[in-house]
Amino acid sequence: MKAFLYESQNARVKFGVGFLKEVGNELKELGGKRALVIATPEQRELANEVATLLGDLCAGIYTEAIQHVPRESIGQSMHVVQELQIDSFVPVGGGSSIGLAKALALETSFPILAIPTTYAGSEMTPVWGITENGQKKTGKNMIVKPKTVIYDPNLTVTLPPSLTVTSGMNAIAHCAEGLYAENANPVISIMAEEGIRAVSSCLPRILENPEDMDARSEALYGTWMGGTVLGSVGMALHHKLCHVLGGNYKLQHSETHTVILPYAIWYNSTYAPEAMARIARAIGSEVDDVAGAIFDLSKSLGVAVSLKEIGMKKEDLDEAAVIATRNPYYNPRPIDGSAIRSLLEYAFIGERPVQGRTL
Repeated sequence: MKAFLYESQNARVKFGVGFLKEVGNELKELGGKRALVIATPEQRELANEVATLLGDLCAGIYTEAIQHVPRESIGQSMHVVQELQIDSFVPVGGGSSIGLAKALALETSFPILAIPTTYAGSEMTPVWGITENGQKKTGKNMIVKPKTVIYDPNLTVTLPPSLTVTSGMNAIAHCAEGLYAENANPVISIMAEEGIRAVSSCLPRILENPEDMDARSEALYGTWMGGTVLGSVGMALHHKLCHVLGGNYKLQHSETHTVILPYAIWYNSTYAPEAMARIARAIGSEVDDVAGAIFDLSKSLGVAVSLKEIGMKKEDLDEAAVIATRNPYYNPRPIDGSAIRSLLEYAFIGERPVQGRTL
């Protein structure tokens, strides 16, 4: 066995149907007395419900969270934090709400109690991302990692089918890249494989029966695995490409992850054989067709499988390839500019990765 380093990260997780009602007790455990509930405009009703459950512990509601956390949105919300004398944050929703809470925690060091309603997994990580001047910058700081996470499968029932699928594929992406991370280790690899198995197997069941709480619980369980992987080890090419495409071209976050994932795996397939074997086992595919099988899964679930479908312009592909290769993340296969440009071309068209052939 290869030598490795494993570091555990403290986290309190309450997982179960109906656990939203515990939010007040959990905030008290963190010492929060004047919480700001954070959400997107679409989650305003749920934000109000959480505020009601918190009662006197809620000092205000902010429902203007925006995806990719633009720098200007942080300044606007910091005025609210100061005016209301906030001492803690309760983001409700997906990566936009939790991302804004993290940015505010980076400024204030106030604790976060996260209530996720999607399968993105940001709630389990110390990773923050802020978009400024058209560039998305990311970093790690334990201050921004939520101290407590409440997973209540009831909260995912109203998630639109397309977002259910794409945020689930986002969770799978965290797991897949964790398997070939520079600092991968046996413990996290077990969690990554289990996360892929859980999410990939339950997404079709959720679409077939949106009221299937066992399937929704399984999806959140896989999300927890994926988020833990994302927060424990480094990411690689897939995440770099998604940060570039989302931050620079304003593509929707989870849709971008869904489109790019099979092509990033295709790019790395022959350079990470152990990771490919684990992914294949988790999704029940042939080892030399892992990328194609993930593409097929997305397509079978009725979501976009090309950059063109989600708003990317063909004339921007050259620039995107240059930006993505300028300051590359670690990746098992060396980053080659022409190969990355080819990857983006395939992803733009939405052509299925070729079985048994390297990109």
